[in-house]
Amino acid sequence: MTRYLLGVTFEPGVNETPMEEWKPEEIEAHLDYYRALSKELEASGELVQTEILTGPDLAKIVTSDDRGAPVVTDGPFQEFKEWLAGYQIFDVESEERAIEIAARLSAVPGPGGVPTRQPIHVRQVMDEGPSDAAEMDSYLQTAGG
Repeated sequence: MTRYLLGVTFEPGVNETPMEEWKPEEIEAHLDYYRALSKELEASGELVQTEILTGPDLAKIVTSDDRGAPVVTDGPFQEFKEWLAGYQIFDVESEERAIEIAARLSAVPGPGGVPTRQPIHVRQVMDEGPSDAAEMDSYLQTAGG
């Protein structure tokens, strides 16, 4: 089995209407869809973890030289639609299955019950990180696109 992280940002998909303008029943349908899908994938043993993150206004960037106190600043400051809202980790048989689940997440209903077609980021979780310079070089070649 291979683990995949499926990330959800605030990219709107096909409908640009901000959720603040949705009807309460549209928000409930949206959340109900996520809840039902999560229960189904938990029951199948594929859903490993789900996390919803606080907004970037509460995020901190920490840097340190390991000699003095760390430097803590606010951030990151990226466009609202691009910040990571949450993620789920799945343990699945193949990348194809991860993409199939991502497609179902993308189809979450929005205003009028129309699927949002929200972009879902699919990333394989590495079993082990690079352990030496050669492995790091190989990783960096693929990580940079």
